[in-house]
Amino acid sequence: MERRAAGEGLGADQPGPGPAVVPGADPDDYCDAVLTVAALIPAGKVLTYGDIAELLDRGGPRQVGRALSRSLPGVPWWRVLRAGGHPPRGLALRARAHYDAEGTPLSVPPGSTRPGEYRVDLRSARWWPTAEEQALLDDAGAPLRRAGL
Repeated sequence: MERRAAGEGLGADQPGPGPAVVPGADPDDYCDAVLTVAALIPAGKVLTYGDIAELLDRGGPRQVGRALSRSLPGVPWWRVLRAGGHPPRGLALRARAHYDAEGTPLSVPPGSTRPGEYRVDLRSARWWPTAEEQALLDDAGAPLRRAGL
């Protein structure tokens, strides 16, 4: 899976963090596993950072976010959310265009006039892999398991 070098963020004005740090894990292997999960999420569906950590049985939301910040443009970063259905900080407007185009279910407060004032309806939009997709995720996490994590 292609990824940015450490220090390259999603936006030119947002410096990216260093590599994803999961004790004992190769940062590149962890990043590859996270990006594999993100690439499997279908249009109109989402996962939270914590969901991805749970699927990989490694790391946590912060490590997933750090790995995802290294993704290249082809990775659907907007499909990975904070817990509560909120898009990544500072990217709500960019993400909203993707959600609207994909028909992702949103919850907008009554009377809201600001386009960044919304959250994704996790009850309707949360995706979980099929058994076949889980096998792909197991393959993606194999290097992490071989490292004894």
